[in-house]
Amino acid sequence: MVKSKIARIAAVVSAAALIAGTVAVSTAAMSDNGGIGATTKNVVDAANYSGKTPKYIFMFIGDGMSYPQIQATADYYSALADTNENGILEAEKVLNFTKFSVAGSATTYDSTSFCPDSASTATSLATGYKTYSGTINMDETYTVEYETIAEKLKNQLGYKIGIVSTVNLNHATPAAYYAHQASRNSYYEISEELIESGFDYFAGGELKQTTGANGDQTDSYTLAEQAGYKVIKTQAEAEALTAEDGKAIVIAETIADSGSLSYNNDRDRANGEWALSDYVEKGIEVLDNDTGFFMMVEGGKIDWACHANDAGSTIADTVALSSAVGEAIEFYNEHPDETLIIVTGDHETGGLTIGYAGTDYDTFLTNLKNQKISYAKYDSDYVAKYKEENTPFEDVMKDITRLFGLTAPAGTDEYTAQMDSADLHPDSNNTGTLEMTEYEYDKLKKAYETTMTRTGDEEIGQEEYLLYGSYEPLSVTITHILNNKSGINFASYAHTGLPVAVFAEGVGAELFDGYYDNTEIYDFLAELTNVE
Repeated sequence: MVKSKIARIAAVVSAAALIAGTVAVSTAAMSDNGGIGATTKNVVDAANYSGKTPKYIFMFIGDGMSYPQIQATADYYSALADTNENGILEAEKVLNFTKFSVAGSATTYDSTSFCPDSASTATSLATGYKTYSGTINMDETYTVEYETIAEKLKNQLGYKIGIVSTVNLNHATPAAYYAHQASRNSYYEISEELIESGFDYFAGGELKQTTGANGDQTDSYTLAEQAGYKVIKTQAEAEALTAEDGKAIVIAETIADSGSLSYNNDRDRANGEWALSDYVEKGIEVLDNDTGFFMMVEGGKIDWACHANDAGSTIADTVALSSAVGEAIEFYNEHPDETLIIVTGDHETGGLTIGYAGTDYDTFLTNLKNQKISYAKYDSDYVAKYKEENTPFEDVMKDITRLFGLTAPAGTDEYTAQMDSADLHPDSNNTGTLEMTEYEYDKLKKAYETTMTRTGDEEIGQEEYLLYGSYEPLSVTITHILNNKSGINFASYAHTGLPVAVFAEGVGAELFDGYYDNTEIYDFLAELTNVE
């Protein structure tokens, strides 16, 4: 049940004091209606809730998605609509969840930092407890395991459970709904817990370290089949899956970087490659039953794109998450008195901002439409070949123009060659320009040279890390320049401490209004469903 108001206030203050180190707060100074206002209000509301219990619950988590990611996506599509006489999708149609009846905000700090990771924040969302970064559903002593909302709904109410992600199914966020590990990197042990969970439907990226960290363990997929799971690795098999097939683990047929689904801007639409929404649609089909179900859906590559400072891919995968939410909305429209949909993030990634010093108050967001490929696919399909074949910069620039729209400065040999090649010249319908300045061009050439000479064994110094992070210098410099020319900027390659948005629609949605801690999202769900 929901923790008491005083206990919640004490927990929040204690954790904040632990992190800050120098904060001293007297709990006696907090009155019943003071201290942490919105948090107190919502705990009281939840404790007094006497409405219906949702039978069908959708929990969407945009990993790394906070207000900047949502707003950048909305602004981008609004800008496109303004420049497209045919009326491209408006932002409110692209981001359907921003029209939900309830919108709140949640803080995200953990027991380690005000800039938490996915393991600890997903633990808070799934169990209502804080823990250290890197830890999944265990306390700070690594001796106490926390039972998740998904486990409780299955064990206490008999709900069917689905876990869907665009990244590896034993990655931190999906794992936080079924696993209990001191380290998020214990991938084999997490996959064992996935199997032991008995959850009904897993779908997304492939499992990591399926034969253990040293490659000497029984394959995870073999163990899953022995435990009664139907393991599916082709899209044709996934399309044929029905509820009668029983428990299923669906791995995407097309596997992209690090065993994940393709970025939404790389997806092979011509050949029908499934998007996140397709896995959600199939999940609804196999989970639907008279008792109820809970489905957690993660848009995990929003986070990965933000780590790499790739604004174009960030926006594309935010749209992919919204499209997946659309499947839940269709189900809600058929069961409006029994369904709850929640959309939130676990933390913000990258320090994304709308606004860049070099463009003053101007934005040219439609520049981003010139990006045809994610940084990851550019790395795998192009940069790897450049290194192998020692491709000269002039030829690399042709790919950069074709795939990202950036052109060399006027007067350079590369610029002349591009202007003479109509198929390389970008189609830009805005008042900004994709012709690089000499400063930008020099940065790009320096990044190319660094990429071409890197062996992977070098120790990256501070200056180089600030320029490129741990990414390919060429790729991240291309996206940096395109971002900045569009009026977008990133402050970090890591997570930040921003609060995240919480959107809710359906049965019990009113509890998610206000400003509160992320642990209370679990509390509200526990109160709504009466699990203990």
